[in-house]
Amino acid sequence: MPSFSSAVSDSGRPAPSRLWRDGDFRSLWVGQTASQLGEHTSLLVLPLFAVLTLDAGAGQLGLLRAVGQAPILLLSLFVGAWVDGWRTRTVMVLSDAGRTLTLGAAALAGLLGGLGLPALFVVVFAVGVLSVFFDVAYQSSLVRLVRRDQLVRGNSALEGSRSAAQIGGPALGGALVSWLSAPVATAVGALFFTLSFLSIRRIRRIESVPDHPERRPARTGRRILEGLRFVVGDTSLRTVCLASAAFQFSFAALMTVHLLFLPRELHLSGTVVGLSLAATGPGALLGSLLAARLPGRFGHGAVLVSAAALGDGAFLWVPALHGSSAMPVAALLAVGFVFGAGGQLVNVTVMAVRQAVTPDGMQGRAAATITFVGMGLTPLGSLLGGYLAQEWGLRTSLLVTAAGMLVSPVVMALSPLARLGRTLPEPAGQACPASD
Repeated sequence: MPSFSSAVSDSGRPAPSRLWRDGDFRSLWVGQTASQLGEHTSLLVLPLFAVLTLDAGAGQLGLLRAVGQAPILLLSLFVGAWVDGWRTRTVMVLSDAGRTLTLGAAALAGLLGGLGLPALFVVVFAVGVLSVFFDVAYQSSLVRLVRRDQLVRGNSALEGSRSAAQIGGPALGGALVSWLSAPVATAVGALFFTLSFLSIRRIRRIESVPDHPERRPARTGRRILEGLRFVVGDTSLRTVCLASAAFQFSFAALMTVHLLFLPRELHLSGTVVGLSLAATGPGALLGSLLAARLPGRFGHGAVLVSAAALGDGAFLWVPALHGSSAMPVAALLAVGFVFGAGGQLVNVTVMAVRQAVTPDGMQGRAAATITFVGMGLTPLGSLLGGYLAQEWGLRTSLLVTAAGMLVSPVVMALSPLARLGRTLPEPAGQACPASD
């Protein structure tokens, strides 16, 4: 977790001790957790609203998910260039305030019976735009606040709160949709974002925004090109982009089919669907804890490849499930747990590598470039998932898309990224501060 303690190290950055006694740290932790709860609740509630309430077909669900993911492709590079010159606290506060208003309006429209598919498309697109701003700022914040030798621990702590949200968000969203209504579940998501921006705005410590050599900021286009050249020119980051693109494309297709397969093929209720997706949370929590230890013991490259292969391969078992008895539900929980553990171990390790090799003034653009390349194909993946579900059937489509996710660990295994050792590489063009 980013440290805002008044106790600082010789480098002027916060020391790792006394964090929980510091009010700014507690405000950040509460805000981060609430924002992740709002996000993971909404990611389930809005598609379930379309499938269970509006009776959306496979093609419509694929299009809905694609619309929500389109801002990643359209805006990531511009947002990355912009965030590098701003306080990440400000960006996160404004983003979550916007998501509060958007979901609040959607909840009200739903309660009044006016939230149809066209309005739902508008909602998911607006939430997607604001999420791009929040996510880029979130990925850039830690490196401005802690020393580089604390990045793995810091990311592990940050991802721990996200793991908790992965447990609570889908389970809560699915239960609310089943027991009450989709508009009520949407309103709960808005309340989480309200808590987030109210908490994060209480932070008073001024983070160190990197100085730019020119008095005037460089033009956005040139700054975007600088970020692209930096990522393409670094072997590790280039591989991360390719592996992420392969995974996210296939995963977007798989989740579109998965959200149809669970209620329509296995006949699971919204509550059970939410619980099955929430199973990734405990796994992700374990992955966060392991990420603080395993890379330093076995090497960052070995951990990345093995965790990706284990986590992604778990979904190959899902197409074989039948019925809604305890056995398939238990199998879904096990798949979610393994996928969450492997995926989180990959996420934390990749983020630490990316932050370690990137100079401070390039953090936002590097994060946005990787997001753009890695996540930019997700709208097409969602559309493909809807198409496959219509043409090939749900079980065959699940098997094909699950197999597609295994391209990611293969890409990493065939690259120099797999040979990264126990210590993080130094940032390009500068040396890392010495460890304590």
